[in-house]
Amino acid sequence: MATIIPLRGHTPAFGHGCFLAPNAAIIGDVTMGDECSIWFGVTLRGDVNTITIGDRVNIQDGSVLHTLYEKSVCEIGNDVSIGHNVTIHGAKVCDLALIGMGAVVMDNAVVGEGAIVAAGSVVLSNTKIGPHELWAGAPAKFIKPVDPAQAKEINQKIARNYLMYSRWYGEPGCEPYESSLFTD
Repeated sequence: MATIIPLRGHTPAFGHGCFLAPNAAIIGDVTMGDECSIWFGVTLRGDVNTITIGDRVNIQDGSVLHTLYEKSVCEIGNDVSIGHNVTIHGAKVCDLALIGMGAVVMDNAVVGEGAIVAAGSVVLSNTKIGPHELWAGAPAKFIKPVDPAQAKEINQKIARNYLMYSRWYGEPGCEPYESSLFTD
């Protein structure tokens, strides 16, 4: 079962049908929508401020979400994919965005709807990435616009795939974990 720690008067809250990997850590002021998947080694550290996660969000292995005390919050929209080993620190990621593997998104940055942050990129504090833009590099810079229909299709497909992957953990052979891996 995931490590779920109430802290400072806040208990993490989960929507229906969420997958929580056994070694994920979810702490404090964290609210999650429906059908999210929180993968192995993920830390959602809502100890110093709020982390809000929409519906059908997948946060992949090794990622960390955290904030600055009384200065920033994490807001993750619907159908967002956060790749392996991503750090999001007090930033807003809008609906249908994709954060590539190993990227870092810093305090008060905004990643617009349907935007893509390329793998390994570093989005500096206070950066505003517009809707349907591709950004890459360290520090991240605008590369090109992204076709909104194509971004929506790709990002919804990734979100659906991760929902499917999470359901594998409830199949026969995983019975010992079924009740402890999914929220009601």
